Amino acid sequence: MQHVCVFCGSSPGGRPLYVQAARHLGQTLARRGLTLVYGGARVGTMGQLAQAALDAGGHVIGVIPRALVQMEVAHTGLPDLRVVDSMHERKALMADLSDAFVALPGGLGTIEEFFEVLCWSQLGLHAKPCGLLNVGGYYDRLTAFLDHAVEEQFVRASHHELILVQEDADALLDAFEQYRSPRADKAEWILRMNEGLSVPDP
Repeated sequence: MQHVCVFCGSSPGGRPLYVQAARHLGQTLARRGLTLVYGGARVGTMGQLAQAALDAGGHVIGVIPRALVQMEVAHTGLPDLRVVDSMHERKALMADLSDAFVALPGGLGTIEEFFEVLCWSQLGLHAKPCGLLNVGGYYDRLTAFLDHAVEEQFVRASHHELILVQEDADALLDAFEQYRSPRADKAEWILRMNEGLSVPDP
């Protein structure tokens, strides 16, 4: 694992601990010699995360759509800022560059980005670890909802287990280092479905 993608907010959030956690994660990545891949902005926890990594001597790659550069939210102090044409290109490039994915507390964009790469893991399209940094219990209700989805048989327990959850940055990165992707049992189903073969519902 060399490159870690972090999804987080363009807002600082309502409690100081969110900014503190973002800065701590940036510093931790730098200390471990890991490259941060993130959304390229200078605002919110995104900017705090990136600046903390840079200040600690870390390497940072920002990926941002051209429209957001024009709105003057890009972090212009990055040594490696990649400008793309769309949000779709942004997410695809961030995924291609990264060996693991972390979601800090954030809003709809953070959650959407994280669940997209999680779905790709479920489908067997990648075997990279995906984790929630559960700062101050921010994701407690989300993980409880996923427990409910498992109980209602919309999510398999094995797919819920694809999400690594820790409150501490070092603990989450340690879990990433030890992660071994389970066999993606749905991947074969998707391939057979695309081939027009009759298969049982997963």
